[in-house]
Amino acid sequence: MKVLVLGSGVVGVTSAWYLAAQGHEVTVVDRQPEAAEETSFGNAGQLSFGMSSPWAAPGIPYKAMKWLFERHAPLKMRLSTNPAQWRFMLSMLRNCNAKDYSVNKSRMVRVSEYSRSSINELRQTLDFNFDERQKGLLQVFRTQKQVADAEKDMAVLREFGVHHKLLSTEECLQVEPALARVKSRIVAGLHFPDDQTGDCNLFTKRLAAQCRSQGVEFRFNTKIHDLLLDGQSVIGARTSAGDLKADQVVLALGSYSSFMVKKLGIRLPIYPIKGYSLTIPVTDDQAAPQSTVMDETYKVAITRLGDRIRAAGTAELANFNDDLPEARRETISLSVSEMFPEGGDLPQAEFWCGFRPMTPDGTPIIGPTAYRNLWLNTGHGTLGWTMSCGSSRLLADLISGRRPEIDPDGLSVARYSGQKVIDPVLKHA
Repeated sequence: MKVLVLGSGVVGVTSAWYLAAQGHEVTVVDRQPEAAEETSFGNAGQLSFGMSSPWAAPGIPYKAMKWLFERHAPLKMRLSTNPAQWRFMLSMLRNCNAKDYSVNKSRMVRVSEYSRSSINELRQTLDFNFDERQKGLLQVFRTQKQVADAEKDMAVLREFGVHHKLLSTEECLQVEPALARVKSRIVAGLHFPDDQTGDCNLFTKRLAAQCRSQGVEFRFNTKIHDLLLDGQSVIGARTSAGDLKADQVVLALGSYSSFMVKKLGIRLPIYPIKGYSLTIPVTDDQAAPQSTVMDETYKVAITRLGDRIRAAGTAELANFNDDLPEARRETISLSVSEMFPEGGDLPQAEFWCGFRPMTPDGTPIIGPTAYRNLWLNTGHGTLGWTMSCGSSRLLADLISGRRPEIDPDGLSVARYSGQKVIDPVLKHA
């Protein structure tokens, strides 16, 4: 079949890879000059399978109210009259209870664990470097209260079989030796030994090159205007390069996905959560992180990418405002300077922002729609790279009529009230 993939971020490119691997003729379309130039460009660099959790959790509304009055809070809001912003906040609030958290967490873990095995298989299949490391993730706690809160999270981790271990201060230093310089700041840490790191941008670009070798066509510098309809079937897309037709269409446009299907009556509750990052040249290898350290106090992830440090944090509800306020840079810089004061050259850091396509329940939207031949692979929030291979492999199986290796139940847009989808025809196991 001819398959048109809209979007060349990490989710779009992994979708193309798995579809091509199943023998489909794939074309990827994007407005950018090359792959991974938007949200996949400067993210945190984590494959954080073990930390796949919904933001909507019990206690978050209370924390959010406190954060409103903190200078270096992990959550910022620029309230506006945009109805989408208010709908998202209210819907997220409704998910902040133990019952919904458990359901949403289970769905996210299902995709993340499948993605872990999928990217491990991909790494064995393909020989290309993306500054990857497989040394785990260390969540660092500065207060005993943070440790107590982590005990609740660990109960959920045990329930879902996620490998983890609560470490003492000395054990944290064994995992990340550079933290010895700031030992007094660290009370304990939670280690996820199976988590990984790497440059998502580099991974996506190099996987795109592998896709080309398998016959995938990329149409860059091409704006996508609309979807082409024939009755209840989507048959392609109207673009700046003309109409592109296909047997199947995959929507992987991240935060912009909802605009593309609005005219079709499909409501995607995806909101662009703005995130920021600094890319910092390493000045002293021994004083820099060796993998990823998550500073729980500021919710900043500090990751080693070759000769660079990637520090990412802040969740901001600001619609599609792409400015770079100095105050956001200060928060990330503060975390890095307190955790790794001698590791990198902060004044030379590259400051960046991107829009994470967040759903109110945290779970991505993967699967069919109410229109024949239109498929969704979007809404991954902060976990686009983490979940990309698993969600794309699942989607490719559904499009091909194969019975997927994980249960797709609860992952499609059908989980939202009033949304209908066409059941995919699974032809064989």
